[in-house]
Amino acid sequence: MAWALSWWAAAVWRDRAASKLPRSRQIGYRVLAVVGALLLFGGYRHRPESELLLWRIPSAAAWACVAGAAAGLAFTWWARIHLGRLWSSSVGSKAHHRVVDSGPYGIVRHPIYTGITFASLATAAMRGTAAGFAGAAIMTAGWVVKARLEEQFLRQQLGAEAYDAYARRVPMLVPFLR
Repeated sequence: MAWALSWWAAAVWRDRAASKLPRSRQIGYRVLAVVGALLLFGGYRHRPESELLLWRIPSAAAWACVAGAAAGLAFTWWARIHLGRLWSSSVGSKAHHRVVDSGPYGIVRHPIYTGITFASLATAAMRGTAAGFAGAAIMTAGWVVKARLEEQFLRQQLGAEAYDAYARRVPMLVPFLR
């Protein structure tokens, strides 16, 4: 919760969009992210006796999952800070937008989505429920949809040559996987 609140509070630290995708084209990934989060975090009437429990993990393993989730969220903050005023919650570009290919953006093209996905999977592993894993999977699908929309948009805005050269060097979401 602290991560989410700090993330939205930091939204004031960005430049205005020079161009962005119409909201109607962005609804799909937003719905997937919200539905996934509700399933993952139990944003529904939680009845443990009726949930499909896949496993219970020992306390030490639960703390390892907490550390994994924290590492994923820290990775998102590194990416957000590195991107600086170019960050946006929606698919768009800023007046002086450019391909950022250093820091976490030299590891994966979408480190914020990578970090959120890693944190979601760690949280699902800790919960050990089918709903938790379904939520993490649905959220991940939303980030993949958004990443593809962003890439399509940035190719148009920044030029296919520049973006495609970056895409050939750096994997989309999973480090070391091309």
